[in-house]
Amino acid sequence: MQRAMRLLETVAAHEYGAPAKQLARETGLALPTTYHLLRTLVHEGYLRRDKGLFFLGEAAERLGSSGARQKRRSTIVDALAHWRDALGVPVYYAVYREGEIEVMCVSDTPVNPAVEEWADFRETGHAHAIGQCLLSQLDEDARRDHLDRYPVQPLTPYTVRDNHSLLRRLERLRRMEPVTERQEYALGSVCAAIPLTLGSTAATMAISLPAHQVDRLLPAARQLQVEVGRVLGSLALSISM
Repeated sequence: MQRAMRLLETVAAHEYGAPAKQLARETGLALPTTYHLLRTLVHEGYLRRDKGLFFLGEAAERLGSSGARQKRRSTIVDALAHWRDALGVPVYYAVYREGEIEVMCVSDTPVNPAVEEWADFRETGHAHAIGQCLLSQLDEDARRDHLDRYPVQPLTPYTVRDNHSLLRRLERLRRMEPVTERQEYALGSVCAAIPLTLGSTAATMAISLPAHQVDRLLPAARQLQVEVGRVLGSLALSISM
């Protein structure tokens, strides 16, 4: 296994391919061993052979892209955990992708737990700050399409009452301002979400608090917005996952 990995790493260092004898020399492997491993790796799709030269195959490239995705995800997970601890609140990251609200990552602790998803977040975007923030970043046609598929439904006595009322609320939101909701999704919880600028992707980070701590909500959201703004450039690739 280690010898095969050494071969793969050596092939990866040769953009224009390398012959077996050169790979044997650079890895320090015996030539018969190198030939055997190369045949196996070609058969498994990790390498391909063309005119006597060896290149990375599709299977190795898939591994590489998967590893890159894991590294990007690890970066955003670490960032959310840092902000969770700094602010003392659960932190959420979500995007609007292919017509759906997707909560990509949640970072919380037993002391500061996240809001329980008792009603599907994808279907109840009208009721929570994450959904309202994402919908506010869409154009009018995309908003109406979403609400045609997931119409407003009351979840608590505080939930917006109908599609028209929600659309009016979204139109009044100021660009890049935090979006807040108070017990609209879950009684006893208040939430705030900040919009993120990631090219054409609608994205948000959000926080939640117990309702009796509502006075902390907006200051904490604005602090998160400042913190995210400082590193958004370096996180832009990781955050799109």
